[in-house]
Amino acid sequence: MSLLLELDQVTASYGSVQALFGVSLSLREGEVLALMGRNGMGKTTTISTILRMLPLKSGALRFAGRDIAGLASHQAARLGLGLVPEGRRVFAPLSVRENLIAAARPGAWDMARVVALFPRLGERLEQRAGTLSGGEQQMLVIGRALMTNPRLLILDEATEGLAPVVRQEIWAAIHALKASGLALIIVDKTLKELAPVADHAVILERGTTVWTGDCKALTPELTDRYLGV
Repeated sequence: MSLLLELDQVTASYGSVQALFGVSLSLREGEVLALMGRNGMGKTTTISTILRMLPLKSGALRFAGRDIAGLASHQAARLGLGLVPEGRRVFAPLSVRENLIAAARPGAWDMARVVALFPRLGERLEQRAGTLSGGEQQMLVIGRALMTNPRLLILDEATEGLAPVVRQEIWAAIHALKASGLALIIVDKTLKELAPVADHAVILERGTTVWTGDCKALTPELTDRYLGV
């Protein structure tokens, strides 16, 4: 598998406030990376930097062998970077169908395939997105991101705050996406659910990569040190 994404000692700031102090990670085609750390340690900032919503101060950022540090966010998206943001941000006044069509780009992921992944959406195609349940809205946001036909899909807390049965549905979909060969970066707090699907993990602390390895190698000591409340 060829290298798809690489961050090498990336630093970034919000104005004069430095947020990333040296983030390094890499991901190959078809792999799943768990991006972990306590709240406020730089996970969402790292995602914003990858997606070119936040400028680099230093370090290297490459996607599919290309230096993308100088690209705008819409240019990075066209290269195949997709995002499922935290907070279930649907286009509330639009129907489920319109939400999916709004983001569509040519490729293997079309409406039929999204509906096959999330049958509930197929039952609600003409329903306004704002009237869906929280879990259905999250399915819609994932489906809308897939309609962009990304090479890399980033899921930021995709199951947070959802009922257990809905979480199970979304994790089943994530496993199906991995099986399809799509590269994923997943931000989530549940090691129990991350470990079976992630090929490796990166832990951030205070905007720095402090651990990289297999999820199964995360000992209780490491989880208490870097992930405990």
